Amino acid sequence: MANDLKGENIVADQPRNIQERTFEFGVRIIRLVDRLPHTTAGIQIGRQLVASGTSVGANMQEADGAESKTDFIHKVGIALKEAQESHYWLRLIDATLLKNDTEVNSLVQEAYEISRIIGAIKRTARLNKRT
Repeated sequence: MANDLKGENIVADQPRNIQERTFEFGVRIIRLVDRLPHTTAGIQIGRQLVASGTSVGANMQEADGAESKTDFIHKVGIALKEAQESHYWLRLIDATLLKNDTEVNSLVQEAYEISRIIGAIKRTARLNKRT
């Protein structure tokens, strides 16, 4: 897979695993926050978004090293909450700070998709824990 983390676009021409996808999401979040206006709202929302947007990948990485199925489910659950929170902040940015911005719109969609994927991982892990 071709990744250019220094360039503007991250090439996604092949399927990616969730750790790579959430890492790229974090990179894109950081770049977006650097573009927000330096207003009270821009700074506060930016801080919130950087925290939640980078936490998604960090928690999925931690889940990979989980000590038990319960620990795995817990870490994945945190990642899901962080992805959902990121989706909220991105929607707020789209509605107020960077209206109709293509990167914001793309990140809103990516946050939604990541949430769905992580939710499915969590559901599957819970089912597998019972059996």
